[in-house]
Amino acid sequence: MSTQAAASIPLGDARRVAREASVTRRRRGRVGQERTNWGTTIVLFLCALTVLVPLYVTISMSLKSTAQAVDGNAFSLPSPIDFSGFSKAWALTNFPVAFTISILVTAASVIGTVLLAALASYAIARNWDRKFFRYSFFYLLAAMFLPFPVVALPQIQLTGLLGLANPLGVIILHIMFQLSFSILLFTAFLRSIPLELEESARIDGATTGQTFWRLVFPLLAPMSATVGIFAFLASWNDFMMPSLIIADSSMQTLPVVQQIFQTQFSNNYNVSFASYLMAMAPAIIAYLFTQRWVMEGVTQGAVKG
Repeated sequence: MSTQAAASIPLGDARRVAREASVTRRRRGRVGQERTNWGTTIVLFLCALTVLVPLYVTISMSLKSTAQAVDGNAFSLPSPIDFSGFSKAWALTNFPVAFTISILVTAASVIGTVLLAALASYAIARNWDRKFFRYSFFYLLAAMFLPFPVVALPQIQLTGLLGLANPLGVIILHIMFQLSFSILLFTAFLRSIPLELEESARIDGATTGQTFWRLVFPLLAPMSATVGIFAFLASWNDFMMPSLIIADSSMQTLPVVQQIFQTQFSNNYNVSFASYLMAMAPAIIAYLFTQRWVMEGVTQGAVKG
């Protein structure tokens, strides 16, 4: 600004311009230099330790020899690394059979949960003004407050009478107990999908089924990933339901098989931890590869677009 132009500005306006310029400089100086919330950081760090420390102990103990595992120092590094615990756990628990059964039960539970929850949620979300669908939604939500132990005895009796005291019965029950939470997530996500997209598809001659499978269901991919990983973790880690429902011990899932053979591990802690690590590795890997879609589905479902 030239000297003549600056002289023509009144004194009050000049002071106001100077204050605004100073505020602008301070704001620019704070960009990228936000203040760290140390309280939240410390809490999150402690929460991370509650997961990372047991995981480290599990990996370390599984790679030790029997003598190293019982030396009383769980935090020491294995020296030398010994994989004998994995081979013993593999043989004791008949790991390939139990792993295959767990994979089949979990895969069927995930697929069934995603498909049934998506269909039910679509019917509820698009017919919300009808009492039957609205009350059905509330009824399903109420089922979230009924854990399996509360209804375990009648479920055991029913599966026995129907000939479902096997992995198939566990699959059906896993799907049923996952529906409430899954429908809640899908319904919230469906409200963010504009109705105009479906209306344009119907104008072009698409039926309700075609609209859902070709248009709506592909748009539900982020939430399907979220529902799928929750169903996977719940089914893979479940111990109580398979142990009570499946009558044949040779058809049990991996968590139950580990408990059955727990007495044979005795003081062989390296064998025990190797067995635990093999059982939880698929769940850890699945979550690491799908956590991005889990967070995306939750955040998109929380905001109506």
